[in-house]
Amino acid sequence: MTRTRLGIVGLVCIGVGFLVGTSVPRPEAVSFVGAVQANPQAKSVPKADSGPPDDGKLRIICFGAHPDDCELQAGGTAALWAAQGHHVKFVSVTNGDIGHWREAGGPLARRRTAEVQEAAKILGITTQVLDIHDGELLPTLENRRTITRLIREWKADIVMGHRPNDYHPDHRYTGILVQDSAYMVTVPFFCPDTPILKSNPAFFFYPDPFQKPNPFQPDIAVDIDSVLEQKLKALDTLESQFYEGGANGSADLIPGDPAKQQERRKEVRARHASRSEGIAKRFRAQLAESYGKEKAEKVGHAEAFEICEYGHRPSKEELQKLFPLSGAK
Repeated sequence: MTRTRLGIVGLVCIGVGFLVGTSVPRPEAVSFVGAVQANPQAKSVPKADSGPPDDGKLRIICFGAHPDDCELQAGGTAALWAAQGHHVKFVSVTNGDIGHWREAGGPLARRRTAEVQEAAKILGITTQVLDIHDGELLPTLENRRTITRLIREWKADIVMGHRPNDYHPDHRYTGILVQDSAYMVTVPFFCPDTPILKSNPAFFFYPDPFQKPNPFQPDIAVDIDSVLEQKLKALDTLESQFYEGGANGSADLIPGDPAKQQERRKEVRARHASRSEGIAKRFRAQLAESYGKEKAEKVGHAEAFEICEYGHRPSKEELQKLFPLSGAK
C-alpha cells in the first residue's frame, strides 16, 4: 500500500512539473540596436520600427554585413539623400563581435554599435545593428523574414546590399538574404504580421572587385565631392575597424607618440578618400551618363551601384530621380 501511494504521489509530482515546465513561455531574443544576445541567427522578430513618415520623400534602406559596410559603400550618397530630406536607414546584419584583433564578444559588439550610431549622426541618417554573431550569418528562412520585415517597416523605395559573390561569407549571405526578400516584400501571407509593400522596391548592389562568376556592372554613379568630408568624418568614428585595423590589425598600428597617432589617422583618411577616387576613375562613363562628360571629368570622388534584377528595374530617367545627382545634366 505504502509503495502504491508513493508511486501515485511521484506520478502526480512529475505530471505537475511537466505542466508547469511547458506552461512557462520561453523568452524571445529581440534584435535591436546595441543588443547582445546568445542566439546566433536572431530567430525572433526584431523590434518593430514605425518607419519614416509618408511625406513624399524617398525611403532608402541599406544592408551591410558588419557595422562599417554601409558607411563605406554608401555613406556619401546617404548624406546627399539626407540633405535633401529623404529618409535613409543603415542596417548591419551582424553585430561585428569578432571583428578585432584584441577585443571580441559583447564588449566589441557594443563598441561597434556605438561607432555606427555616431557615424549616423554625422550623416544625418538612422542606423540599426541586428543581433547575429559576426562570421555566423546564414541565409535561413528566419533571417529572410527579418530582412523582409525591416524593408516593409521602412516602406522602402530603394534597398541596397552586397552582391552574393563578395569575398566574405557574411557579405555573400547578406546579399542572398536581401535578394530573397525582393518580391517577397509584396506577398501578403509571407510575414503577415507586417504590412506588405504595394510594389517591389528598386534593389541595388554595392561595388566589389571580384570578376567570377560575373563582375560588378554599375547602372549609376554618384558624385560625392560635396560630402566627402562628411563621409570621412563618419568613417573616422569607426576606430575599431580602420584606425586599429579590425580583425587583421595589431598593436603595431597604434603608435604611442601623439604626433605619429595623427599621422596614422591621416593615413587612414587618405586611404578612404583614395577608394572613392578609384570608383570615380573606374566608372567615369557612368558619371558622364548622369552629369555629362565635361562635369564627369571633374568629379574626384564617387560611389556606384548596380541594379538587382529581382526588384523593380528603374529606367535611366527614373534613376535620375531616385539618386541625389546634384548638377546632373
